[in-house]
Amino acid sequence: MPSVSDHLRASSIKHLNEGRERLHKCLGMLSEEQVWKRANANTASVGNLVLHLCGNVGQWINSTFGNEADHRVRDAEFSDTGSLDKSQLLAKLDETMSKATAIVAALPDTDLTREFDVQCYRESGTAIIVHVTEHFSYHVGQVTLHTKLLLDVDTGYYAGQDLNAKP
Repeated sequence: MPSVSDHLRASSIKHLNEGRERLHKCLGMLSEEQVWKRANANTASVGNLVLHLCGNVGQWINSTFGNEADHRVRDAEFSDTGSLDKSQLLAKLDETMSKATAIVAALPDTDLTREFDVQCYRESGTAIIVHVTEHFSYHVGQVTLHTKLLLDVDTGYYAGQDLNAKP
């Protein structure tokens, strides 16, 4: 029977992969210009949000659990105005997320209760996984909203599903 930690890892990976698919869908709908468009000076572009997610996941999962060097420069994630095109952004996202989901899948139970220093925090392995999953989902929602506002479209995330069905 799967343990609680098995369910935590599986749920996190499921939601991170779902978010990655949604980012691919949104970026596929947007033009290169729209990916880097800012509504105002206090709003991050879709491109900035993707860079930010790569930075967060890279630091919190890949560096903390995967022992990769932490080269994150958080401020640069938000100041970038278009250094990467959509295909480069998605390749960076895919590389970061492939590493992260493999690390989470193989994470030993002892690391879930162990404390880690990450960014300016001291967190348990479980808290790190929950944070990254929640943070990722939050920003995927922002990218989805940007896409809907820019294009006046339904993203079709639930196409073909009856969300009113009862079990």
